[in-house]
Formats: sequence, C-alpha cells, structure tokens
Amino acid sequence: MAKLFGREYTKDELLRKVGTVDQLGGIRQVLLHDGNSAGCRAIEFRTGTGLAFTALAERTLDIVSASYQGASLCWRSPCGDVHPSYFEPQGLGWLRTFPGGLLITCGMTWFGAPHEDPEGGVEAHSGLGLHGRITHIPAKNLYVDAAWEGDDYVMWAQGKMRETMVFGPNLLLERKIWTRLGENRIWIDDIVTNEAFTAQEHMFMYHCNFGFPVVDEHGEYLFPSEEAIPRTELAAQHVDDWRSFGPPNPEQEELVYYHRLRGEEDGTTYVAFVNRSFNGGEGLGIYLRFNLNQMPWLCQWKMPGAQTYVTGIEPATGQGDGRPNERTSGRMVTLEPGEQRNYQLEIGVLTDQRQIGEMEDRITALG
Repeated sequence: MAKLFGREYTKDELLRKVGTVDQLGGIRQVLLHDGNSAGCRAIEFRTGTGLAFTALAERTLDIVSASYQGASLCWRSPCGDVHPSYFEPQGLGWLRTFPGGLLITCGMTWFGAPHEDPEGGVEAHSGLGLHGRITHIPAKNLYVDAAWEGDDYVMWAQGKMRETMVFGPNLLLERKIWTRLGENRIWIDDIVTNEAFTAQEHMFMYHCNFGFPVVDEHGEYLFPSEEAIPRTELAAQHVDDWRSFGPPNPEQEELVYYHRLRGEEDGTTYVAFVNRSFNGGEGLGIYLRFNLNQMPWLCQWKMPGAQTYVTGIEPATGQGDGRPNERTSGRMVTLEPGEQRNYQLEIGVLTDQRQIGEMEDRITALG
C-alpha cells in the first residue's frame, strides 16, 4: 500500500479520492530543447512523498537530479544536462559533460583516472580517458510506464545501452530504474552481458554525488569500513578525518579513499551520508544499499571545495587507478562470452533523526 500524508491507502481508497494518479505522483517523459541539452529525453518521477528525480535516456538512464520536499539530494555541476554528442573522451574531457547528479554510471570496460593501457587492444589505442564511456551512451528500446501491482503503484523506466566497437568489446547493459507511490526509495536493477565471442574485461561503478543541503559542514559518513586506503599522499595525510565533512574551501584539493566494507552474511551492506543539523536539527540523510558480492569496493570522493562542494559515494567492482593495476592486483572482473553479471542498488532518503539513528545502528551492527 502507498503511505501518504501520514497513513496507508489501498488502491481503491486512493482512486475514489482522485481523478488520476498523477494528482498524487507519477512519471512522465519530457524533451529538453535548450542549448547543449537539446535532444535529451528526460523521465521525471514523483512518488508523492516529496521525493522527485529525473533520469536522462540519452545518458544511459542516469539520475541527473533528485530532491526531497524541495531540498536537493545531489550536487549539480555547472555543466548541466549535456547531450552525449558533446562528449570528449580523451583525458579529463569527461568533466566537460559531467552533470553531477544522484547517479552517474562509470565503466563498463574501465573507470577511474585517465591512463595508458598497452595491453588494452584497439579500444586503448589512444589512451583511456576518465571514467569510461557508458554514461554517454543513449538508451534504446526505452520503456516508460506505471501500473498497479495489487495495492502498489509502480513507476519505471528501462532501456538497453550497448558499449561496442569493431574489433573491440560488445557489452550490453539492460537497466531498469523504478520506484513506488509513497516511497522514499529508488531502485536500480542492471544486467551486463558480454555479447562478444571473446572474454572481456569489465569494470563498473555507481558514481553517486551528494550535495547541499544534505552535504554541509559537520556532515558525517556512516560506513561499516574495515579499512580506508588513501589514493594519494595528500589523502593519506587526512585519512583519520575520512568520516567528517567540512565547510567550503576554495583551496581544497580532492581526497579519495578506497574502503573495504563489512556486510551481512549474504553480502548486503549499507552506507550513508547524514546531516544531523539540517533544518534546525530535523536531520536529513541519504543511504545506499548494495551487495559486496557484486561490488566489493566503495570509493569515497571528498571534495569540500567552493562550488565543487560535493561528495561521491561510489560502490564499485574495483579501484580507480587503471586497468593494468586491476589486472595485477587480481581485482579485474572478466566476463566470458555470453556471461552476465547483475547489479542492484537501492538509494533511500533518511527524513529525520529517528531514521538516521536506525540506519546508524544497522551499519554499526554489520559484520
């Protein structure tokens, strides 16, 4: 049943009180037409609780904006929503079309810093740029709809994205993003299939970018971390402070840590970022639920800069220091011809101090 306005409603109770469900919440497609966003198909979700978010079909159905009762849940970059035709794959060109957003997908054959890969075949001939290509691949077979399933009103968008080239990889991503009326949660269900006739190396990361007002001074990371591995010497100098977030600093350089996490027996784990001071002490937070058997690493990007006031919390198959490092470390995932790999991610809003406390207790109890 949908929980709205302080109580639960059956399908029959709700339909007697409204002319159409979109009076309460719903899903719709719109076409962006201005500037370098022109041609992007946007899918807008509203759950009726105050949770609203937008996915872009031209950007692999990534979630480029999200808010709860008017408060943004994610950081939005100055680039805005950019059509993939503007993608610059070399070096750090990825940053010219990075919208920020609640979820940006990285991979599928590499992610992380730009690097050379002499053993990478045709794909790596001109070097590998930042974070791979997948977020710039438009969805085909787009299917956007909503329907009652018993007393639950379910909304979804799904599509297929193929990362391929002649003499190179042929990976298919089938994605479904969905939610329900009355929910403060979003679900992402992904299937990656190697449709080539040769084995394929595979790297995958959910680049979740949280921003103000969830992210603010005195914000806290709640991770069941067994180990925080600093990516740089600067990060190593601040490793004891990885749990906290500071005020905007124009001189700040990014800090990145790779975390080994504890989880439940089946691999399920939770991480969160919380702001207990939000709205006079009401509190606001956001959490991720995923499985360590699918994504055994968590990348933490701390960037309390001015304007780039953002943190990335990023479940991943490995670390972001290049394919050669993934191979030699044994972290690299290899998909055999026809092999599939599933990924599930749940993103949820923590709406008050009670929910923050319950999530903190759940994370503390892991392992």
